[in-house]
Amino acid sequence: MQKITITKPDDWHVHLRDDFILEGVVKDSLKNFSRILVMPNLVNPIKNTQDAINYKTRIINAIKKLKIHNYFEPLMSIYLTDNTSEKDIELAFRSGVIFGVKLYPFRSTTNSFDGVTDLFGKCSLVLYKMEELGIPLLIHGEVFNKTVDIFDRELIFIENIAIPLKEKFPKLKIVLEHISTKDAVEYVKSAKDPIAATITPQHLFYNRNIIFNHGLNPHFYCLPILKREKHRLALIEAATINNTKFFIGTDSAPHSKENKENESGCAGCYSACYAVEMYATIFDRVGCIDKLEQFISFNGPNFYGLPYNSTKINLIKQSHIIPKKLNRNIEIVPLGAGELLDWKLVE
Repeated sequence: MQKITITKPDDWHVHLRDDFILEGVVKDSLKNFSRILVMPNLVNPIKNTQDAINYKTRIINAIKKLKIHNYFEPLMSIYLTDNTSEKDIELAFRSGVIFGVKLYPFRSTTNSFDGVTDLFGKCSLVLYKMEELGIPLLIHGEVFNKTVDIFDRELIFIENIAIPLKEKFPKLKIVLEHISTKDAVEYVKSAKDPIAATITPQHLFYNRNIIFNHGLNPHFYCLPILKREKHRLALIEAATINNTKFFIGTDSAPHSKENKENESGCAGCYSACYAVEMYATIFDRVGCIDKLEQFISFNGPNFYGLPYNSTKINLIKQSHIIPKKLNRNIEIVPLGAGELLDWKLVE
């Protein structure tokens, strides 16, 4: 197969940051996707509906400056904290703007210092309200505990938090985001609906060896951290078996080259620019290019109860190299910089 035409996909997990960084990176998502679910962990987190409306306005204004007239809709989320109230959830539900509430366990990832410290003790009433209204809980599924090995934090989260959460709130819509282990795949497959999981391009393409290949490679450092090869293979299988519980979520996260290449480099991979081509490449390399559209275009809207996009995109089988750096108002090294992709998005 040398050319495919598929329904334009959505990205169900993306970071745009704010201000001049937002203005630099939003065009990459605009090129590749019709809708994006925007994460709320800014330096000043998006904690309520008004925050989200204000942030969406900034995103729309940045898009207008590009003078590109593709249909594009940012879908907003709010940040769950120890102080989130039932009223906050009711306002989010009525707004028509909020499509998820994001759980960051305290200190688990970038800008998570406002994250939840005691999910069952401080957030139970909010979770009951979310369950009642059908608002999805979007989970960064890792514990933060210095006694837990970083490679085991997703597994421990599933055992200690995800399983009890599902038992206590069986009708709560849950998205276990950017899953990185075979354990997470098996849990999502076995757990009763409504539950889903997103899978990133980095977790499909790479295992943890790449972080340490011929030296330390900070541009492959993300959270959840890349895992063993057996986990990568389990994620590929989950993405390509037409199980509707799994769908695209790039977790594209812009950081400057300077902030990645220092003594305390930031976690996150920037993939919005070539994400669709990366998914196409990995699906084709495992002989499943015919399964791509289901994973990137249909499963996400099905879970969120949204219509499929009406526009199409074209991909051709043509080798090209990911640039070693991008200028997005900051200098960014994209995921897979300098590597070969087998498929190319064309007008």
